[in-house]
Amino acid sequence: MRQLFGTDGIRGTAGEYPLDRPTTFAVGVALAQWIGTNHLNPEVVIGMDTRESGPWIAEHVAGGLAQGGVRARSAGLISTPGLAYVARTGPFAAGVMISASHNPFQDNGIKIFDHSGFKLPDQQEHTIEGHIFAWVASQKTGQGKLPSPLKLTVDEGLDRAYVEHLASTMPDGLAGMTIVVDAANGAATHLGPALFERLGAKVDRIHCAPDGKNINLNCGALHVEALRKRVMETGATLGVAFDGDADRAMFISHSGKLVDGDGVLLLAARRLQATRGLKEVVSTVMSNLGLERALSRHGIGMVRTPVGDKYVLEEMLKRDALLGGEQSGHVIFREFATTGDGLLTALRVCDAMQTSGRDLDELTAELEIYPQLLVNVRVKERRPLEDMAAVKEEIRRMEAEFGDAGRVVVRFSGTEPLARVMVEGPKLDRVQHFAESIASAIRSELG
Repeated sequence: MRQLFGTDGIRGTAGEYPLDRPTTFAVGVALAQWIGTNHLNPEVVIGMDTRESGPWIAEHVAGGLAQGGVRARSAGLISTPGLAYVARTGPFAAGVMISASHNPFQDNGIKIFDHSGFKLPDQQEHTIEGHIFAWVASQKTGQGKLPSPLKLTVDEGLDRAYVEHLASTMPDGLAGMTIVVDAANGAATHLGPALFERLGAKVDRIHCAPDGKNINLNCGALHVEALRKRVMETGATLGVAFDGDADRAMFISHSGKLVDGDGVLLLAARRLQATRGLKEVVSTVMSNLGLERALSRHGIGMVRTPVGDKYVLEEMLKRDALLGGEQSGHVIFREFATTGDGLLTALRVCDAMQTSGRDLDELTAELEIYPQLLVNVRVKERRPLEDMAAVKEEIRRMEAEFGDAGRVVVRFSGTEPLARVMVEGPKLDRVQHFAESIASAIRSELG
């Protein structure tokens, strides 16, 4: 079991363990050891979003790498998928992204990609954890070298190569489109507008003024109210909202309709079915039953994985699937990228609109969203579902009433002492009833 790495790297409050200065330095030391053991090119690229803690964390990771004989190069402000692209196409053994995605500015995180551009498998993260703990222990005994952060100079050419790569996927450009961009005051602040304008679109910017503390603050992919208002006021073609590190995107149609990852998967699957013969889509247990049924009507299957785009990608690779993603807006187009990419997703949505001559409302009209409710239950311990008779009985009652028109997912959070109960069905009042009855049973068993 990994202790530091969760489903999306190491994450926590900046300045506190495991994102304190000694431990972030230890991450660099450990990564250097892993690179040396695997006889890889001793060079790593580091990128970050706009959080005020990003520079010092990057410098401590770079210092740890240098202590292990590995050179660090800085891509500066860049998206997570942009960093993965640079790691894959440059002379790098690995890439390190400093970001906590959609979390508030007080949090930060460290995500590691190998030279292939893929996030490290669980076993490799476990190995790096062992090196981290060993270095921290050596500090306590006075045997290790003291942390010495390394000042970094940004290589401006690295993010430009990423923008050019994205632009190459839209040879016909975006002329005639007006796009409202909500960059969440994060990594897409410069990249998003630069990309869309490079392709000929007219861009209207909101939340593109980062100050180190306003990333994701009432804006971006989790808060689309301001984006909807601007699209409606201006009559834009569409609006796109990114999260802090721009690996996900949510959309607002010209009529004000929200199109999430499920809607994107539907329109992208139809496009890839026509052009590439796509037969199945990989998504997670959280994707709406309405998506599964809409795909089925077109002869497209849907495979579900645990939550996390890392697990979606693993299943895509296993099945050689072209398309996968999450309801939250992480969408992976494997023809072009190794991770969820909000900017790439926006281009694929625009491509579907241009090619079909239809707007977002039309492209997602057949997606009937079933009422879905998620309840978080704080727990004192974790026990297998099979050991909780009362919880099993409530689930049995729900399944008997809903049949194949409903679903329930009960899982434990990978980062917090929470059990998450998701219930989905045809009627909201019954969904609410069963979500609470199952949650109450869990509270009785584990609260």
